[in-house]
Amino acid sequence: MPDTQFYARYATVAESDQYNKRFGSAPFAAQTKWIADNAKGLNIPFTIHLGDVVDQVGKPDQWKVADAAMKILEDAKLPYSVLAGNHDVLNDVDFSVDPVGGTDANRTPANEPYIQWFGTERAKKQATFGARDTSGFHEYHVFEAQGQKFMVLSLSWRISDAGIAWARQVIAKNPTLPVILVNHQLLNIAPDGTSPLETDYGKMLWDKLIRDNDQIFMTLNGHHHGAAHLTKVNDFGHKVEEMVVDYQMAYQGGNGLMRLYEFDLTNKKIKVLSFSPWVPQKPAATLNSFDQAVLTTANEAFTIDMDFAQRFAGFNKSFGTGSATIDGSLVDKARAMILANYKDPATIVQRPATNSDDYPKVANTLAHWRFFGGAVNQPVLPGTVIADVTGSNPLHRDALNQGGVAGAVDGDVVWTDDRHYLSAAPGSVRFLNTMRDKNGVPPRMSYFLTDAAAPVNAQTLENGYTIEAFIKIDKSWTSANQAWMNIMTRDGKRGDLAGYSGGDPESPPMLFAISSLREVQWEVVPSPAGTRAPKTNWSGEVIADRWVHIAIVNDPVSHDTTMYVEGAPVLRNASAITGLATLSAVSPWVVGGGSWDGNRADGFFGNIGEVRLVAAALPSSQWLTARKPT
Repeated sequence: MPDTQFYARYATVAESDQYNKRFGSAPFAAQTKWIADNAKGLNIPFTIHLGDVVDQVGKPDQWKVADAAMKILEDAKLPYSVLAGNHDVLNDVDFSVDPVGGTDANRTPANEPYIQWFGTERAKKQATFGARDTSGFHEYHVFEAQGQKFMVLSLSWRISDAGIAWARQVIAKNPTLPVILVNHQLLNIAPDGTSPLETDYGKMLWDKLIRDNDQIFMTLNGHHHGAAHLTKVNDFGHKVEEMVVDYQMAYQGGNGLMRLYEFDLTNKKIKVLSFSPWVPQKPAATLNSFDQAVLTTANEAFTIDMDFAQRFAGFNKSFGTGSATIDGSLVDKARAMILANYKDPATIVQRPATNSDDYPKVANTLAHWRFFGGAVNQPVLPGTVIADVTGSNPLHRDALNQGGVAGAVDGDVVWTDDRHYLSAAPGSVRFLNTMRDKNGVPPRMSYFLTDAAAPVNAQTLENGYTIEAFIKIDKSWTSANQAWMNIMTRDGKRGDLAGYSGGDPESPPMLFAISSLREVQWEVVPSPAGTRAPKTNWSGEVIADRWVHIAIVNDPVSHDTTMYVEGAPVLRNASAITGLATLSAVSPWVVGGGSWDGNRADGFFGNIGEVRLVAAALPSSQWLTARKPT
């Protein structure tokens, strides 16, 4: 079971129980119930949770959701291991910043919610339980299948040297057991979305624990968003299969996706099935092209050749093949069960534009900026005007180094012919050399803004709206240098709004930005005067160096706001937000930058192709990704 953090969070009353409200069921409980219902038929001896049990460690209601879901396994007498991910501990310190400060050695177990909810006494109730270390965070289990015993060694977030010594001791005391090492972070995924990428923390575990312990033949981890597989060779010349899987940034926080690993001792294979037991039970009317009950790509459905007896011969010469418990493949049987009464929704193939005019023109368009027209790779000079399709609200690149900015030059913004494949605009502009302000050093950035007299400056959009943008985050983006960079903002300090009651009063009243985790942030202060606090929509992680279309749609009646990334509605949406506050009718809209406490800040790093503002809630058939009706 990969990271369940959003399943726990968005099934709580505090988050409007978004799963049950929309689908009549929730993915966390659906996962464990499926295991309970099918463990006997599929010969499932053990379940592994990869950590990040909850999203917010200090929220008891999220732990209650996790508690109830995992209790389904306990009531069915089905053993499992669990571990704490970074979201499950009170002090999460980045390993690259401080490899020691955030380990189990620097925690007070009695204060940790993870220990309170999933402590040693609860773990002891598992029939497979071996022991926990003195910190209470790391545990091991021994399960048996086909007459053979395996160890699952689960290590929580940021293990100390003492924890590693404990793990080595556990392995040494069980010298004949093959070991599956489970950890929240070990292997990462490269920017291409499929290739494995080693982490510093994973390399540390390899050097200190894995490479000279021949019993460790397989590792599993979550944390990094996606899936990848890496085969390494240990000091004994034997393969170690490392796998990462985490779906939390996919549709609906992971859409209930999980994995079944079949160990076929007879035919010497490990077969992998990635599937969702929740998708087939969702109401048919809620399904869309992002709902997949079974994943079929090469990094999600694959087979690993493994001669178990030969691989384990160095420490267990008596390891055998057991006797098969079912005719045929368990993975094949599970796949057939999942798909028995389900068919994936039809995938809509979207057609690229035939020309620059091939997109839906819609009523109530307030502004539509298309960033193309200059010579490729040449500067978009300060003062350059970006036309508004409506003719009313042109943008212009501001003069260099205004509002506390320093170091910007003409070439920091250039024309390109790069674009999203569904954008009809034949190019984009690329923002280069953007840096955050830090340690007293002024920011470096460039941006576009409307004129003070532009009519759009006065718009509050209280009758619903659609905001669209095509963007691509630069491949060299880093959290340290470009976190919280803005796609678009409105000028002013939201703390100056009458009745403002939220945090960060120095921020603009609207933030269309990229967070420190590369999530899209849509945070706005409502327009009507009164008690005003910002509300936020969040996407999952957006991959760098890849074009995405973002649509933000505010319903004119409920004023619920839904964000769509590449057409998929995100999980973390906000409700009851009427309009967009503005400080004054002359406060400009800013594209590619923002402000903090009245000074320019947080410039965009990457490409922006088109931005459109419409004073109506548009269906997807009228977005810029759709084609003009014929």
